[in-house]
Amino acid sequence: MTRKKRRMWVLLLCAIGLGSATALTLTAFQDNLVFFRSPSDILAGAERPAPERAFRLGGLVEAGSVQREPPAAGERPVVYFRVTDGAHTVPVVFQGVLPDLFREGQGVVTLGRLGPDGIFRASEVLARHDETYMPPEVADALKRSGHWQPEQGAPPPAATWNTLNPARPRQEGAGS
Repeated sequence: MTRKKRRMWVLLLCAIGLGSATALTLTAFQDNLVFFRSPSDILAGAERPAPERAFRLGGLVEAGSVQREPPAAGERPVVYFRVTDGAHTVPVVFQGVLPDLFREGQGVVTLGRLGPDGIFRASEVLARHDETYMPPEVADALKRSGHWQPEQGAPPPAATWNTLNPARPRQEGAGS
């Protein structure tokens, strides 16, 4: 084999190795990417993620939608609530302790998966940290839904963003 052919084989093997490493890296990143979606994005149909795909759901906690289930012995508490962007609403269930700043009418970002029944099962809940902060994703979702127009000034207080009339879900066998 000539020196020129040997050099070509080495370059070819290096190119295959580099291409394989790049492909593996991109595949690993694809599995770990977590996308943000608003309730309107999810209910539009085209953006509906696969049930096994984790993503972030953001919006406002709908007024009148928070229901707490007392924990069983040795279990973590279960909380049911709805996340809205003013146009659409997604029901959420979370098992665990909520952040201290979590309350109705406030901005929230949840991480989890959407079940086939349309209920978002959150594994993590993040609440905004003060009166003026809003996650950029939530602000973008509110702008897209027409709920807030930045050219008209600062966003109105979070408690006024929920214009939906919530209907409380029935609790079967619960007396609260």
